[in-house]
Amino acid sequence: MIVSTDALFKHAYKNYAVGAYNINNAEQIMGLFRGNMDSKAPFIVQLSKGARSYTDKRLLEAMIRAADEIFPDAVFAVHLDHGDEAACMDCIESGFYSSVMIDASGEEFDENIAITKRVVDAAHKKNVSVEAELGKLGGVEEHVSVDEADAKLTDPKQVQEFVERSGCDSLACAIGTSHGAYKFTGSQGLHFNVIEEIVKLLPGFPLVMHGSSSVPQDEVERINAAGGDLKGAKGVDEDQISKASKMGVTKVNIDTDGRLVWCRVHRELFLAKPDVFDLRPAGKIFMDEYAKYIMHKNEVLGSSGKLDDVRQAVQG
Repeated sequence: MIVSTDALFKHAYKNYAVGAYNINNAEQIMGLFRGNMDSKAPFIVQLSKGARSYTDKRLLEAMIRAADEIFPDAVFAVHLDHGDEAACMDCIESGFYSSVMIDASGEEFDENIAITKRVVDAAHKKNVSVEAELGKLGGVEEHVSVDEADAKLTDPKQVQEFVERSGCDSLACAIGTSHGAYKFTGSQGLHFNVIEEIVKLLPGFPLVMHGSSSVPQDEVERINAAGGDLKGAKGVDEDQISKASKMGVTKVNIDTDGRLVWCRVHRELFLAKPDVFDLRPAGKIFMDEYAKYIMHKNEVLGSSGKLDDVRQAVQG
């Protein structure tokens, strides 16, 4: 059952965070739905601009619709991740998306607001929610690339004005995370003081944490043992993610970890069985392994076991 992002956030706020997982193909979709059903968790399916053009947006959307039929007990939202204005408008007009993210964080403050408001005005006419971004995360993810020297934390003094003028429904904040597999080089972590200040100024308003993959070190080690070269890859400590999910961070984006599971499964299989050329053996293993990862991550977020309560709240 596809539901509004707002309904998920209302139920989760300061209790747990909803996992927002990026998908690109059938194997990821099946693993994602299985993992969330096994852990009885609500979730958000995220499609990036790159995912929508990887094959064709219609094919990917059709697979999600099919998964909705295959898993009738699932409760989830469909979200555009890191959209520009054109992509947001396309998704809004399609009538399929629960929410869109307009990422104008690279613009000056007033221009960010202006672009966001145009998307908000169009989205709200179609009952679509809008996520905006204030501040700049470092790192690389598809078309998003920000040098660490240009990254900057969200300024709590700006958030109230930004939300009021733009009309956005949730806010992605730069609180110390970054995109990709190389988030941290030392003992850096989340800036909980920034979260606290924002929550005081915007009580009850859902915050979003991008770049939240934990980059499990056992995955990195196994990838490297199977011929990979991911030296120094490090992500967000899961204890910090759990803490943030109780503070007002209501949506946590996870993409890189899913790619690491995919990479590990395929590298290990083809290294152990060089005679294998069929794509299905690796695909079957990946679906199982990704489902297990989703179950684990939902425990970290606190969303495990919340499915029945969410369904009841959504259906009224």
